[in-house]
Amino acid sequence: MQHKVIRSFLIAFGLLASCLAHAEYLLGPGDMVRVTVYGSPDLTTETRITQQGNLTFPLLGAVPVGGSSVAQSETKIASLLEKGGFVKQAQVNIIVTQFNSQQVSVLGDLNKPGRYPLEHASTLFEVIAAAGGINANGSDIVTVLSRQDGKTEKHDYDLPNMLLKGEGTEIMVQADDIIYVPHAPMFYIYGEVQRPGQFRLERDMTVAQALAAGGGLTMRGTESGLNIKRRNAAGVLETIAAKADDLLKKDDVLLVHESLF
Repeated sequence: MQHKVIRSFLIAFGLLASCLAHAEYLLGPGDMVRVTVYGSPDLTTETRITQQGNLTFPLLGAVPVGGSSVAQSETKIASLLEKGGFVKQAQVNIIVTQFNSQQVSVLGDLNKPGRYPLEHASTLFEVIAAAGGINANGSDIVTVLSRQDGKTEKHDYDLPNMLLKGEGTEIMVQADDIIYVPHAPMFYIYGEVQRPGQFRLERDMTVAQALAAGGGLTMRGTESGLNIKRRNAAGVLETIAAKADDLLKKDDVLLVHESLF
């Protein structure tokens, strides 16, 4: 249930984020922009920023904008037009029509994994939401790989826990980050249950909850003598007697026996 709430929140958060202004987006090579000047329609220009970070504009030629925000670039072009005597009190507007220079990779168990542009200063939650949210098989723990000072840094984030504590909205992602959502931990149940098989291991899941996930006992099933097969720290498979309130662990195998009566 908690997992579904998190996914719904992330999708809604992404829809809100898509409406944000892009004034703080940092322009870079490959971005396509449309530049207009109020009152001067003949200066309207649609161009791609070069690998050198320049924007070619009428009357001005190559204007260096790489690494500058949209708002800063608007101010720069307006200032150059005024200083050159081309336009008085120039009002410049830049719209990014294609975001190509700043992207992140979103991989793993999401509804729409892939490469996504950072259209503005974006949080981890916003990017996950843009990728359609975490799917039913995705883990609550999300890994972010970033390059800092030539080294790769790895950070793991527990999304549900952060949301419950009101934390995490300040976690920003950067261009070329890799966001990975691994497969959720699973457990297995077989024997005398209605739906034997593999199931998602929810947080703090008990044996009783696992039985419910498996559809409950069959007519022949019994909760007496439940066993869990679990690998110990040495990797050896052990059989453990289980009670209804025992907590399951990743890759546990729960066996439900047939009643003798």
